[in-house]
Amino acid sequence: MAIDIQWIGDNASLAQHCATWRTLAFVAVDTEFMRVDTFYPIAGLLQVSEGERAYLIDPLLISDWTPFADLLQDPAVIKVLHACSEDLEVFLRLTGSLPAPLFDTQLAAGYLNLGFSMGYSRLVQAVLNIDLPKGETRSDWLQRPLSANQVSYAAEDVVHLAEVYTRLKDQLSAEKYAWVLEDGAELVANLSREVDPELAYREAKLAWKLSRQQLAVLQALCTWREDQARKRNQPRNRIIREHSLWPLARTQPDNLVALARIEDMHPKTVRQDGEFILQLIKHAAATPATDWPEALPEPLPLEASTLLKKLRAIGQREGERLNIAPELMLRKKTLEALLKTGYPTGPYQLPESLRGWRRELMGQALLDRLALTGESA
Repeated sequence: MAIDIQWIGDNASLAQHCATWRTLAFVAVDTEFMRVDTFYPIAGLLQVSEGERAYLIDPLLISDWTPFADLLQDPAVIKVLHACSEDLEVFLRLTGSLPAPLFDTQLAAGYLNLGFSMGYSRLVQAVLNIDLPKGETRSDWLQRPLSANQVSYAAEDVVHLAEVYTRLKDQLSAEKYAWVLEDGAELVANLSREVDPELAYREAKLAWKLSRQQLAVLQALCTWREDQARKRNQPRNRIIREHSLWPLARTQPDNLVALARIEDMHPKTVRQDGEFILQLIKHAAATPATDWPEALPEPLPLEASTLLKKLRAIGQREGERLNIAPELMLRKKTLEALLKTGYPTGPYQLPESLRGWRRELMGQALLDRLALTGESA
């Protein structure tokens, strides 16, 4: 059956449709974008469906996104997406807003134990028994006109997304449905908390091995790298490659020859920013000891893996009881954060990252398990 496709290519039409969509219980939303050489995604197409037709919004022709931002933020309309982390970046860049409430069909599939982190085509096959074409995923969505295949692909995707939502919603208990929305809100909150460039150094590989003085250099390098990536709209690795950060902070080169010898240092970086990087290192290296960052904690030792498995088993048992994909229950990072609050002798505290229903359902069981193994005071 051919899909009814309606194009939206001007501000007035977008505003009119957004007003209509805000009267609905839900809308399925998808995006197509390009992100090859840029820090930020570039929107090529936005798709909306209520399950009957596909509305294709051409972002190259829209200048006023206020009505769409209002739709995204309307608490009365569920916004349905699939594996939406990059879509959220598109919305934030384009409209300054993020969807709430958000229903992610990939998460919902996990709550129904259909599979964890399911790709969209696989989910559509599992729920609707429809094989989707895959050929246009990586095509050029900024070209105009879009090809017939691109248009068909984009329209099919969003219409089927609405159908998948309806099917999944019918299968979810009220409790699980609320949990999906809770996790959707968490995804939005995480993106809203944009990384502070001043704290980016904490995520650098092997940063915990550096002295506090070396961390001062690493912090300066990572802050500058993050700022420049955003200002130049280039991937972080185009500014300084990830693997170069640690040796830069550790050895602190003071000339271009030494800089060029740093592991994975791109020649273009040396040519374009070499002198500035050397000055940045020199200045940061001279930071007074009173202003050095605190030492970063070491990763958990290998011996902690046994305890980690025991904690993960709590989530797996709850997942089996609730018929939820076990990977959705307790995230490894959360369990590691819990252990780091008191390993090896305790006492332990539930980390801030263990929130909502997971904290209520499993928080005390985790602490009890640590106490039972003699690891908690």
